[in-house]
Amino acid sequence: MGKSSFLQDFKAFVMKGNVVDMAVGVIIGGAFGKIVSSVVADIIMPPIGLLVGGMNFADLKWVMKPAEMVNGQEIAAVTLNYGNFLQVTFDFIIIALSIFLFIKLIAKLSARQQEEAPAAPPAPSQEEVLLTEIRDLLKEKK
Repeated sequence: MGKSSFLQDFKAFVMKGNVVDMAVGVIIGGAFGKIVSSVVADIIMPPIGLLVGGMNFADLKWVMKPAEMVNGQEIAAVTLNYGNFLQVTFDFIIIALSIFLFIKLIAKLSARQQEEAPAAPPAPSQEEVLLTEIRDLLKEKK
């Protein structure tokens, strides 16, 4: 009995509109992030790198300890890869700006759609309903 109830509760939770909508939003957001990251890395950053001397931002690093050979084995260099940090920061800024503009567009379209829809007339108050009934009864007596 407990297991069945648990499964029913879980199914009710998952099938709620908010959970499904959130899952769809996360999936679409992940795909959108990949698209924007590609735009930044493949379209925006190369011209910026060209403007600042033909460098690739992802390759920028500070070598804290150079690579060395010890007993015939190469020990990798210790580097601080700040160029990759710059690349990811540009990605974040452009993704955040894109999402902001997209949300503003949706809000603007939603507001425009609400303006176009005519407002429904308000329902008559109880007093008006009673007065209408009294009027109709008086008409019937005449």
